[in-house]
Amino acid sequence: MCNLQIRINGQQAFFVSERIMSRYCGKLRKIIKQEKRRTQIRGSEIEIDDFPGGADGFEQIARFCYNNGSIDISVSNASLLYCCAMFLDMSDRVFTHNLLNQTEVFLEGIFYWSWYEILTVLKNCEPFICFALSCGLIQKLLSSLVAKIVHKTDAAHVKSVSSSFSTSSPDTSLSFTSPSLLKSSSSKKAVCSWWYQDMTTLSPRIIEQFLRTLGSYGSENNNLIVTKFLLHYLKNAHHSDGKGLRCCDATEYAGLADTTVHGVVLIGKTSFSCRSLFWVLRITSGFGVSHELRAKLEMLIGGMLDQATLDDLLVCGGGNRNGVYDVNLVLRLARLFANHHEKPSLEAMRRVGFLIDMYLIEIGPDPNLKTSKFLGVAESLPDHARSSFDQVYRAVDIYLQSHPWLSEEERSRVCRCLNYEKLSLEACKDLAKSPRIPPRIAVQALASQHPSLQLKRFVHHS
Repeated sequence: MCNLQIRINGQQAFFVSERIMSRYCGKLRKIIKQEKRRTQIRGSEIEIDDFPGGADGFEQIARFCYNNGSIDISVSNASLLYCCAMFLDMSDRVFTHNLLNQTEVFLEGIFYWSWYEILTVLKNCEPFICFALSCGLIQKLLSSLVAKIVHKTDAAHVKSVSSSFSTSSPDTSLSFTSPSLLKSSSSKKAVCSWWYQDMTTLSPRIIEQFLRTLGSYGSENNNLIVTKFLLHYLKNAHHSDGKGLRCCDATEYAGLADTTVHGVVLIGKTSFSCRSLFWVLRITSGFGVSHELRAKLEMLIGGMLDQATLDDLLVCGGGNRNGVYDVNLVLRLARLFANHHEKPSLEAMRRVGFLIDMYLIEIGPDPNLKTSKFLGVAESLPDHARSSFDQVYRAVDIYLQSHPWLSEEERSRVCRCLNYEKLSLEACKDLAKSPRIPPRIAVQALASQHPSLQLKRFVHHS
C-alpha cells in the first residue's frame, strides 16, 4: 500500500510504501517519525531537499527497496547508488547487507577498473558533485585515476595508507602523495600527455580536485606536464561549442586559469617560447585570470618581445569602439621591454622597433583607433630603437588617410611621433607633397634634411 508521498528536491513526487522504504533507509525512518510526531497524522507527505541525483536517484533507491534489497550495481550507476545510500543512511546498522555495503564492496575493486571505467564514474558524479566530494567518493576516484596515469608514465610512486573504503570518515580512504608526479624528460612528453584529451570531458570542479590531489593547484603548481594539460583543457573548453564560453561558465574556470598561468610564469623561458606565451595569454584571458597573474605573464612576454612576430601582437581587442586589436596590451608589452631589468641590446631594441612599426602600419586603418593610442604605441620605445623613421611615417600616413575627419591640430599631433632627422630624403619628399600632412610639419621635415636652409632663413630674418 502506497501510504507515503515523498517530494524530491521540490520537484517530482513519489507515492511509496512507508513500511518498505523505511525498512532500508535509516534517515527516511527518522524523518517519518519526526513528521508523525509533528502532525499526528498517518500517511503524510514529506519533502527531501538536496537529494543526490534528484528524482532519478530516488527512483533507483525505490527499486532497490521494492526488490527486497537487491539491485544490479555497475560502473554506470555505482556513484549514484553509493551517494544515495550515504544520504539515506542505508547502512548495515539499519538492515543487513544494505545498499551502502553493497556499493562499498563494488567500489573496493576500483584499482582494478580500466581507465575509462574510472572516468565514467567520475563523469556520473557531476550532477551531485557536492555530495560526492563531501563523502570522499571523488577523492577515491581521483586517487585511482592518478595511479593509472603514474603507472603508465612510470613517473611517480603511489603510496596508499589504506585500501579500504571507509564510510565513517573520508580521511581514512586512499591517501595519495606525489611530490615528483609526472616529471619527465622531453623524450617522454608524448607518453605523458596520453591522458589529456580524455580528461577534457570532466567538469572544472572535478579538474580542480584532480589538481589538489596532485598538490598542484593555484600557487602550488610547479609542474610542466600539469601546466600543459591545463592549457589543453582550457583550449578545449573554449572551443567545445564553437562559440566560446558564456560569462557565467568562464568564472568556473578562473581557478584553473590562475593555476595555469602560475605554472607558466614559474617555468618561464625554459619551456615556453615567446609565441607560446602569446598563445597562453590568448587562451587564459577568456577565463577570468587574475590581474596579478596576467601582469606577471605580460612581464615575461615583455622581456622576450624581441622574439615576437607581427602575428603574435595581433590580439583581438573586441571590435566596435574598443578597436579591432588590443592596442593597450602591445603598449604595455613595449614599455615592459624598454624598461626591462636586463637592459636590451641595441640589436634586440632595433628588432622590437621594427616590430612596433609593422604593428602601427597594421592597426592604422582601424577607424576606431584613438590618436592617443596610436601615439602611445609609436612613442613607447626610445629614439635609438629605430635607425630610420620611414616606416613610422608610412604608419602615420595610413592613419591620417583612414581618419580624414581629424583637424589640422590633431594631424600635427599625430606627426609628433616622427623624428624628421631620421627620415630618408624620399620619405621627406613624399611627406612634403602629402595633402594629409599640415604645411608647418612639412616645412619642419624639409628643414631637418637641409640645415643650410635654416641658416638662410636666419640670415634673411636678420
